[in-house]
Amino acid sequence: MSGSPQLPLGFVAPPHHRLAAFVAGDNAAVLEAVAAQARGESEAWLFLAGPEGSGKSHLLVGACHEAAGTGAQYVPLGRLGAGAEAALIALAPCSVVAVDDVDAIAGRLGAEIALFDAYNRVRDAGGRMLFAARHRPGLLNLALPDLVSRLSACTQLAIVPLGDEDRRRVFGLRAIERGLEIEPEVVEFLFRRHARDLGGLLALLDRIDRESLAAQRRITVPFVRRIVGLPARDG
Repeated sequence: MSGSPQLPLGFVAPPHHRLAAFVAGDNAAVLEAVAAQARGESEAWLFLAGPEGSGKSHLLVGACHEAAGTGAQYVPLGRLGAGAEAALIALAPCSVVAVDDVDAIAGRLGAEIALFDAYNRVRDAGGRMLFAARHRPGLLNLALPDLVSRLSACTQLAIVPLGDEDRRRVFGLRAIERGLEIEPEVVEFLFRRHARDLGGLLALLDRIDRESLAAQRRITVPFVRRIVGLPARDG
């Protein structure tokens, strides 16, 4: 296929979701395993488990971009919602297939069967798959035992949430990418409220960027307080 990964209609991969831009922290071995698989240096099938905002989607999308020259597809089951089963049935085998949010189809037997069948098609065609969910396969409450068995046979890798220093580094890099100038007091204000939720913090940064641009306002603590719905007082 072309030099870009195949993405679901309506899904635009964030430009920073590249393996080279992933701040690994204590997850260097996970990053190395994903990169090796994406480059075709490893035949291992991977299952990434980690909490919301830990970087699972970043790694899966990044793997697809890394493997795009030889064919790659990204399947975000959570975003697909009711269309997940149809997307899995229509999935065409290629070199790398990354299935995100496996927990989103837990208990939906039709979608689970579709994922089981997709697993077998990709395997038979000589491709590789990587999966991601909040928990390991045995803890996802999947209804299909054969699917649990297939997923459990993958190399299972746990993603460790980043420490405070690395979270601040990610935040700073994202701000630089957007061309934002954010004063230290604004950063401190945000981290006091989102220290453990990097995903929420980055989503808020995107919103601050949009609203400051629309209002032609500097990014100050009072401005950010208004955006997050807090009384306009000293931060």
